[in-house]
Amino acid sequence: MIGHCRALLIVAVVAASSLFGQVAVASADEWRTLPTDKPASADGSVLDRIEEIDGRQLNMYVYSAAMEKVILLEVIRPADASVPRPTLYLLNGAGGGQDSATWKAKTDVVSFFADKNVNVVTPVGGAFSYYTDWQKPDPALGLNKWTTFLTEELPPIVDATLGTTGENAIAGLSMSGTSVLSLAQHAPSLYRAVGSYSGCAETSIQPGRDYVTFVVSARGGDVENMWGPPGDPDWVANDPVVNAEKLRGIDLYISNGTGLPGHHDTLNGPDVNGDVGVLANQVIVGGIIEAGTNQCTYRLADRLNSLGIPATFDFHPTGTHSWGYWQDDLHNSWPMIASSLGI
Repeated sequence: MIGHCRALLIVAVVAASSLFGQVAVASADEWRTLPTDKPASADGSVLDRIEEIDGRQLNMYVYSAAMEKVILLEVIRPADASVPRPTLYLLNGAGGGQDSATWKAKTDVVSFFADKNVNVVTPVGGAFSYYTDWQKPDPALGLNKWTTFLTEELPPIVDATLGTTGENAIAGLSMSGTSVLSLAQHAPSLYRAVGSYSGCAETSIQPGRDYVTFVVSARGGDVENMWGPPGDPDWVANDPVVNAEKLRGIDLYISNGTGLPGHHDTLNGPDVNGDVGVLANQVIVGGIIEAGTNQCTYRLADRLNSLGIPATFDFHPTGTHSWGYWQDDLHNSWPMIASSLGI
């Protein structure tokens, strides 16, 4: 029975990777006033270049010294950038933004932030990496030092380039719903708020360890190159439930569905477009995954409650592991995040 359940989870994880008024705007001339000295971090990471997409969107390219490559960052600028604004780091799921299942492609993220005074920064890369620092380069997934990049190398470059307030929040879904909690624990003074949607926080024991292994191996990665073999201290060091005390003082919004079909799981739901096969995949595969993360999220809630750490938990009575619900989660968590950032 256990083997059968694990097989179902492997199929689910692999299949899920394929699911899934006027405002002031900055002119092209304003972008020419961005720093010309290429802001850098202490370890030699540096702004490589900027590409303007339109008055509110641009691509930043930042060289990561830790990963020895240039990382693309998709940026949405504030409605009014005439004064410094805070930053929301918004992470994609297992595909790392390198596939079609992204915040920009699957949600209203651009229009949603059209009237909001925040820099939204989304890295493109890190597929199936858990946005963590790996112990070793992986033959399939390469050199991954995402904790170092996101918490040490990138923030000073973003702050200097975009002229931010230096205040940050971070949010993510599915795989990155786990990662944002761990990143906040590694750098608790960096983030004022965390939004975690459909993540599995307990990673060092079963079944969470199996979930991590299944995600990493879905694209050929070897999880032992990430946190070592079972029993390696890195598994515990990166477990948000074990390290929950480090979340104290950070505003937390944590959401999860049950896996039962909900209001977005219909033929006219987001991304279904009347396709019965897509809907069946979303209900069956998405249902299995969401039921699993639901179990994890309740364990996180129990842990935070036992420590007396406040958090906003939004347990939906229905809902699968799919983008319609994550768009809702972003909308629903935004008032808390905005308040944390002082906007």
